[in-house]
Amino acid sequence: MEQYFSATQKMEQEVMFPSLLRGVFPQEEGAAPAAESRTDLYQRYQLLKAIKPMVEKGLASGGDQSPSGADTDGDASLDGNGAEDAQLEERLSQHLTGLQQVLTHLTRDTNALTRRYSQILEQINLSEGQPSW
Repeated sequence: MEQYFSATQKMEQEVMFPSLLRGVFPQEEGAAPAAESRTDLYQRYQLLKAIKPMVEKGLASGGDQSPSGADTDGDASLDGNGAEDAQLEERLSQHLTGLQQVLTHLTRDTNALTRRYSQILEQINLSEGQPSW
């Protein structure tokens, strides 16, 4: 989780001119650009910025929620079935694994976008430094 927030903070600090990402398409390291990926890095930047507050809000509100219907069963919930407990633990484990995978993917995308932005700036700086004869 901290890696995700660190990556998005770095992206927000480094990407000063997001419009430079328009028309630039992501590509995997050493691979040709995917034909089905028609989302440019500007759109991806906007998406990553929109996702961050949702993740932050989800974390903040996660502790405020109480399980729905927990008090309606009274003492019956205390006599919980061991199989039901195991099933709940398994479901929680699956959700946490899924969340970790999503955050890892978002972190990777954020880092790749930041690297590509830095490359674009380097290209601009190199082209400005050459004399135009």
